[in-house]
Amino acid sequence: MEYHIEHTWDSLPVGHDPVTIAFSPGDGGLIMAVSAPFFSDPAAPSGPPGQPFPGLWDYEVVESFFLNSTNEKYLEVELCPHGQHLILLLSGRHNAFQQALPLSFTANITGGRWEGQALLPWRYFPPDVNKMNSYAIHGSGAQRIYEALYPIPREDLVEGQGPDFHRLEYFQPFTLQSIMGEGWVQPESDLWQTKA
Repeated sequence: MEYHIEHTWDSLPVGHDPVTIAFSPGDGGLIMAVSAPFFSDPAAPSGPPGQPFPGLWDYEVVESFFLNSTNEKYLEVELCPHGQHLILLLSGRHNAFQQALPLSFTANITGGRWEGQALLPWRYFPPDVNKMNSYAIHGSGAQRIYEALYPIPREDLVEGQGPDFHRLEYFQPFTLQSIMGEGWVQPESDLWQTKA
């Protein structure tokens, strides 16, 4: 299952080849593969590749969010072309209760593009995921660009509004069964049991 990020967060077309995100079955989780232009802006995070990096959203990054819209529990996955990553588990909008979980993730930069692949363990997903959205960010200062798979429609924008990737009402339908098969049952997760 492949998605292309073709708009900014406020529904304008992007001015480059779109970021591509593909999901496929993995061993014990969901494989998230990214193919994207490499902007090299801002500079790489100071943390080592392959490790979580707090505040990764301030760098060049591609993100996917997986939501249970009935209770606003969701998984946020952030992947950086330089190899750092960040996982957040959230219960309620902007309310992260766990972050910087380990992740098997590799990234490679070749010329003006980067490719990355992560294995998202099933235990990171909240039960009954039914919506998702994905994002890409690059640039510095006034040139910072925020892109969204499912952006906020132009008619919904208000003056002075900025990008907010936690606008859950704009997420679109998505199920893990659409990738794993209709008969597939999501394994239970110890990480979410206390957040019932």
